Amino acid sequence: MGTTNRSDQDICVVVPTIREYECIRAYVENAREHGFDTSRLFVLLVTEDFCDTDDMRAMLDDLDVPGAVFDGTRREEWYEDNGVAEYAHVVPAASHAETSFGLLYMWANERFEYGFFIDDDTLPHEGDFFGRHMRNLAFGGEIERVSSDEQWVNVLYQRADEHGLYPRGYPYSAMDETVETDTVEIDGGNVVASQGLWTNVPDLDAVRILMDGDLRGQAQTRTTTGDFESDFVADRGNYLTVCSMNLAFRREVIPAFYQLPMDDNAWDVGRFDDIWSGVFLKRACDLLGGRIYNGRPLCEHNKAPRSTFDDLHNEVAGLELNEHLWELVDDVEPDLPDASRTPDRYAAVFEAMAHRLADGEFDEYRNGGFFNHVGAYMLDWLECLEALASVETPAVADD
Repeated sequence: MGTTNRSDQDICVVVPTIREYECIRAYVENAREHGFDTSRLFVLLVTEDFCDTDDMRAMLDDLDVPGAVFDGTRREEWYEDNGVAEYAHVVPAASHAETSFGLLYMWANERFEYGFFIDDDTLPHEGDFFGRHMRNLAFGGEIERVSSDEQWVNVLYQRADEHGLYPRGYPYSAMDETVETDTVEIDGGNVVASQGLWTNVPDLDAVRILMDGDLRGQAQTRTTTGDFESDFVADRGNYLTVCSMNLAFRREVIPAFYQLPMDDNAWDVGRFDDIWSGVFLKRACDLLGGRIYNGRPLCEHNKAPRSTFDDLHNEVAGLELNEHLWELVDDVEPDLPDASRTPDRYAAVFEAMAHRLADGEFDEYRNGGFFNHVGAYMLDWLECLEALASVETPAVADD
């Protein structure tokens, strides 16, 4: 597959998929149309044993982009080859949280300085998708800053008075907030994540979809490019929803960006993997000086019709917990290592948040034991990263 020098590949594009993997063609075409150097890209498709992995590999070969396809069996082999089989449980099977495998793969291969999460039900807009994300990560200058009296920023705030939408994961107790905006100067290098937003089907939870009168898991109200007038950051001390369907990030945040274990758990909690990872990342950014950039590049979200009640079933077990998670980590003040590598500092913040959950008592919440479960898995995540870092020659897969 091509003759790309691996040293040129500094971007790992992670796509969890069981259906619409052909979307990758549109993203690669977008890159080439805008002159983005595709030799920097390595496409990692995270899929399942029941999917047509041969067709996925053929697509990558046809596109002439380096990459790899990992179904469940191949992931198990990778864990064994890299000496981390005892931590295979941190990535749940048949869950969107399988994006965490992409983070492990990146961590084991130091050539990847940047990661992209792309959902398979999206398509890029006409602009320079990869180039815009990379410029966001390198951004330095003045940008809009948003805050609210509820300590939460609605990423759809710019037209909220018209469409009334709140994204999936936004706490119900933080609604009807008073929004304030101003500008802030950001130093280059401080942006650690770039969240692109979405047109067409908004990223809503099942309750809000039902309130919008839609029984097919989408929404009657749709978003357009006009709903996103300017890019912005959330103020310090304010949280926001982070959706992994259109996201770029720096390698250094991987220790604090674990996509939480969902779906395959005794409490049947699902659908909060990227939302909760965003809460943890935002707290870490506020303590360490990082920034999450929001806005463009936009993607077109073409969520397939499905029962809204199926999504509701997956979400309802965690709705109460989602109201309180941010409060539990908001006062975490870890002891940070002095003059250490930036990833170590993100790991230190993440470890403190993990202990807050793993060691806490949450009997007052329905399914509160899931917080302890998540905290224990967060600690396992950090141990897994440490084990991978000790592997002298990581197992690399190129299809």
